[in-house]
Amino acid sequence: MIVSGQLERLRAEFPGLRIIRHSDSRLIALISRALRLLTGNRDFARTFCVIGQAIYVPDEWERMDPVSIVIVLRHERIHLLQVRRYGMPMLAFLYLVPFFPLGLAYVRARLEWEAFEETLRATHELRGEQAMLALRPHILEWFTGPRYGWMWPFPAQVGSWFDQAAARMTSTRPH
Repeated sequence: MIVSGQLERLRAEFPGLRIIRHSDSRLIALISRALRLLTGNRDFARTFCVIGQAIYVPDEWERMDPVSIVIVLRHERIHLLQVRRYGMPMLAFLYLVPFFPLGLAYVRARLEWEAFEETLRATHELRGEQAMLALRPHILEWFTGPRYGWMWPFPAQVGSWFDQAAARMTSTRPH
């Protein structure tokens, strides 16, 4: 029920939204192979991603924990808003090129910080403060490791961003 409610809200906000399984997309198969070759990332088939007005989902997504799905869909909503803001061609360029596709992708890091802030917010709301704080080492690894192509190889800066974002989440709760 929680997932269908989130999907209804997304479809109301993004009328052209499509949900596409990874196995139903040749584009995703190509991206997955390229990422495996370039970064060694073998996890792409288990991730969600946005391209245009489509959210590409892992084949087993409906068997995942519903709260986890809602948290990820809220993250992907931010990417849908970014597509709306920049347009898909410009967003693809910004996400993939400046400055370097691997190792120092400042704009990609900024776009992901925006989306991961929503991940933190959703996790805090749905699972609590400790679950949100437990994301810190994972997010540091995702930003500085192969999952996102070493997009921002400065763990201290990513950690500082995380700490500031987490503080915003905890300072907004009622006392």
